[in-house]
Amino acid sequence: MNELAADGIPVAVSLRVLKLSRQPYYRWRKQQVTESELVEAYRANALFDAHRDDPEFGYRFLVGEAEAAVQRMCERTAWRICRDNQWWSVFGKKCGKNGKRPGPPVHDDLVKRDFSAEDTNELWLTDITEHWTEEGKLYLCAIKDVFSGRIVGYSISDRMKAHLAVNALDNAISRRRDAAGCIVHSDRGSQFRSPTSCWTSIGCSNVCRVTGSTPW
Repeated sequence: MNELAADGIPVAVSLRVLKLSRQPYYRWRKQQVTESELVEAYRANALFDAHRDDPEFGYRFLVGEAEAAVQRMCERTAWRICRDNQWWSVFGKKCGKNGKRPGPPVHDDLVKRDFSAEDTNELWLTDITEHWTEEGKLYLCAIKDVFSGRIVGYSISDRMKAHLAVNALDNAISRRRDAAGCIVHSDRGSQFRSPTSCWTSIGCSNVCRVTGSTPW
């Protein structure tokens, strides 16, 4: 419309030919970006920042991260924005050429579903739980020694991210210095599978390996 006006064609004529109303056009000229579009842009920025920091997160986890960035929205809205921008979890399973999803990934399960130990620091189990407080959710990652039944390490945070698992293992190793060769067994949660939570990143590659699913 602006180009036509620059060429000398009156706006009223262009609107009449295009069968457009004058008031909506001038209202759009005054505010070309609507309030709803601006809100969605801020929400998309918050979701993208969370996805970039933790590409393992699906849209349900991204909602919590966006809310921490003062961009509250429902899960359906987050799903729609992530779908439109193709922000998928790196652990999402894609359909094969035949339209079917592949089966569960093959992994090295050192425990073989045998949750028993003959000595301390032989097998540790770990998982993350969430607890509601007056100030919001609080996440706890604990590491339990199978032989003694004691909690040998833990970490607490208001964000369920990879560093929560790393800090818990760090705490356990600092308290049990003779843990060389110990196996740490967890579920396949994104916090334990994230590249940033790889146990070798804290210099303890001979201590543990994340496998299978815990019986907790």
